[in-house]
Amino acid sequence: MAGGGHVGPTGVAKERADKYQGRVTLFVVIACLVAAVGGSIFGYDIGISGGVTSMDEFLESFFHPVYIKKQHVHENNYCKYNNQGLAAFTSSLYLAGLVASLATSPVTRNYGRRASIICGGISFLAGATLNAAALNIVMLLLGRIMLGVGIGFGNQVVPLYLSEMAPTHLRGALNMMFQLATTLGIFTANMINFGTQRIKPWGWRLSLGLAAAPALVMTVGGILLPETPNSLVERGLREKGRQVLEKIRGTNNVDAEFEDLIDASELANSIKHPFRNILKKRNRPQLVMAIFMPTFQILTGINSILFYAPVLFQSLGFGGNASLYASALTGAVLCSSTLISIATVDRLGRRVLLISGGIQMIACQVIVAIILGLKFGDNQELSKGFSVLVVVVICLFVLAFGWSWGPLGWTVPSEIFPLETRSAGQSITVAVNLLFTFIIAQSFLSLLCAFKFGIFLFFAGWITVMTIFVYFFLPETKGVPIEEMILIWGKHWFWKRIMPAKLSDTSNNGQSNSMELGEMTAKITQTVNRGGNLIN
Repeated sequence: MAGGGHVGPTGVAKERADKYQGRVTLFVVIACLVAAVGGSIFGYDIGISGGVTSMDEFLESFFHPVYIKKQHVHENNYCKYNNQGLAAFTSSLYLAGLVASLATSPVTRNYGRRASIICGGISFLAGATLNAAALNIVMLLLGRIMLGVGIGFGNQVVPLYLSEMAPTHLRGALNMMFQLATTLGIFTANMINFGTQRIKPWGWRLSLGLAAAPALVMTVGGILLPETPNSLVERGLREKGRQVLEKIRGTNNVDAEFEDLIDASELANSIKHPFRNILKKRNRPQLVMAIFMPTFQILTGINSILFYAPVLFQSLGFGGNASLYASALTGAVLCSSTLISIATVDRLGRRVLLISGGIQMIACQVIVAIILGLKFGDNQELSKGFSVLVVVVICLFVLAFGWSWGPLGWTVPSEIFPLETRSAGQSITVAVNLLFTFIIAQSFLSLLCAFKFGIFLFFAGWITVMTIFVYFFLPETKGVPIEEMILIWGKHWFWKRIMPAKLSDTSNNGQSNSMELGEMTAKITQTVNRGGNLIN
């Protein structure tokens, strides 16, 4: 055990953060920028798939029934694109990513963060190549699966890498480079779609093939990037870990932070089954957040808008060019709004942004539902004035998401886990995110056909639930060192009832005596029903 400091029962030093030294070095900024390109891969695919599925040449080649239905003027506006095969083109990627994200955890833990970044980049390169060269539906779906594997690796490791490289006081802002890169990827994809839809008949191939560009940057960057000090120490390379820590902090005075890393790594190395360990009582709050945060992020409905933006706008009566203009506009708004979050997250905190963003999103979803319910029928188009109003309100919705749940849905889970369960926790976060992304991507076109304008009220209801959840159950993590994050749960009004008295619930035989997840969920429900108390 490293000397100095008082060591708590979790193996991590208590209240040593005020002794941390260092500054934001150019080395850290460059490393984070390169790593965050992994987010652009995720964003590029979100943006590109919606535009490609609205192109007539693509539909005619692979989804002919949808192409025929699209030509019928009198077809129900909400149901023109309702096809499970077309939905599978989008959703198959996320199902593959879900499986890959679970397999990524042992790679990330045993071989380092860089290894997972490289694996993700190579897989995405292969997927982009297959999609661009696809001659039949089998090649198309196989390419999507390879893209999904790349996203599974990238989404698991990049937020983790950014959290571990960033200094504590700027961890939120630097971690959001992942989300900024994601939004830039979406905007770039929308602009590329707008250009390639004029290149007939192979423009869609160019759109899909250009995904190789960020994948190449991610692969090369993974080769050139340094490993995180946390990973090096965890794998027994202490001297090298200290050297990297001194380099990225710009000072030799890193004793306090290095001691925290050693303490955390000793505990991490004593844990042979991180997925089993994550179920223990002292990890219960983090597990709940790893499940609920990504679930709620997807249930905002944002992915439905981003995946199917051109399809959605065409369904609402916009012409082909107008729908791509509108989706490009929403992509630009999402990208710019992330900058707001980067500038404010480490000053205002996570909770303020999540709650205020939730309130704005609820209002926007309800307004769109009212407009469509009153002014848009099955076989009629919106007037020009109301069409503009819908786009403006959707942009306001995207704006709110971009500075709240968009980046923070990734940032919070990536920073709350102790080292011994960090890679497993991030895998769970990514797997849950991709599971619900798959569900929404596969079902949205059918839900739009069935619910019509009510689909927006459906998502507004979920945003209400998640805003209440954050208000009562998420403690503020602003400014808390990542290796001391465990301490905030013992101070929280609700979680201190769940946490063991000494932040340890392991008996001599190594068995957990933790509360069952169902019992804990029941406790949360009862607290919400009673109105709860204010969070400390």
